Amino acid sequence: MLLGRFLVGIGIGVNTVLVPIYISEVAPTKYRGTLGTLCQIGTCLGIIASLSLGIPSESDPHWWRTMLYAACVPGFFIVVGMQFAVESPRWLAKVGRLDDARKVVENIWGVSEAEKAMEEMKSVVANDDSQASWSELLAEPHNRVALIGGSLFFLQQFAGINGVLYFSSLTFRDVGITSGILASLYVGITNFGGALVASNLMDKQGRKNLLIGSYLGMAFAMFLIVFSISFPLDEGVGHTLSVTGTLLYIFTFALGAGPVTGIIIPELSSARTRSKVMGFSFTVHWVCTLLTLYQEYCPISKKKKYCPVYPYMLMELIVCQICNFVVGLYFLELVKLFGVGAVYAGFGGVSLLSALFAYNFIVETKGRSLEEIELSLSPAAPGERK
Repeated sequence: MLLGRFLVGIGIGVNTVLVPIYISEVAPTKYRGTLGTLCQIGTCLGIIASLSLGIPSESDPHWWRTMLYAACVPGFFIVVGMQFAVESPRWLAKVGRLDDARKVVENIWGVSEAEKAMEEMKSVVANDDSQASWSELLAEPHNRVALIGGSLFFLQQFAGINGVLYFSSLTFRDVGITSGILASLYVGITNFGGALVASNLMDKQGRKNLLIGSYLGMAFAMFLIVFSISFPLDEGVGHTLSVTGTLLYIFTFALGAGPVTGIIIPELSSARTRSKVMGFSFTVHWVCTLLTLYQEYCPISKKKKYCPVYPYMLMELIVCQICNFVVGLYFLELVKLFGVGAVYAGFGGVSLLSALFAYNFIVETKGRSLEEIELSLSPAAPGERK
């Protein structure tokens, strides 16, 4: 089981970086945002499916074996499906395989787009098969992109998404939904609904507008929950507002803060440093889950100071989920010290700060090819930053 969790951790850690990069490099420009949200939609569907499959576990202590067997099925389909996937035309151009790159572009983008796309790729990555070093992230313009990527994931986590998710079961319990799995299922369905709306708006409204609107909606939802907690309202009304605020927060998160963050970072990154910028950004993202899950799902006995399932969780958590642990580590302690209202008000404040950050620092990438974006950010050809 320990080895299995180690391998699962490696798989999840690698895929969270590779999938957004692959989609951004393969997708046609006009559909790149919509196709990029498929990663978020797929994640939501997976969560809903696993939560639905886990419902019998509340009455059957041996059901976990069935869930592990079922978890093998998606991996099998991915292995088979990737045999039919095309290679990234940007990577093919980078290593000098221009004819192969043209064939891929003609096949998936259309013949009419091939000439323009190949000219843009040649201007940026043709025959540049050298490997970028991590030190390049300290130089312009890569340091700016790395700072934006790391900041987006940092703000995303400290806007409270994991605290809200872990606390949502208690919120639903107040209105009579005592099953933790059922409460999580409602949250998952709301998340899925928001991701569907985001897929329709991504290439219409643009990444920047969705990100700003998403964080403003999250801030409003947090302050709505704070209002329901802090003011003397009828108990039923207060609980209803808390649940409404929680679901609204999840929905607005799925509109922008969730999908846009993973889409826009590879779009802003140069061909040379895209993988390293994504690796750095997702390291910031995962750096905040290890102690969260440890505290939430593996409470330490005050007498024995030992958690029986900790050894089996440790390898997966270290490999996959090294910004969530800070939130999780201090979330319950902050709630005890300041109260839920004050902590959620803090999350609302960070959401407002995130909207302000997106307004001032995010470059709109809607309708622009990756090469056009890269050239516009290059010091040699600064172009126009919109």
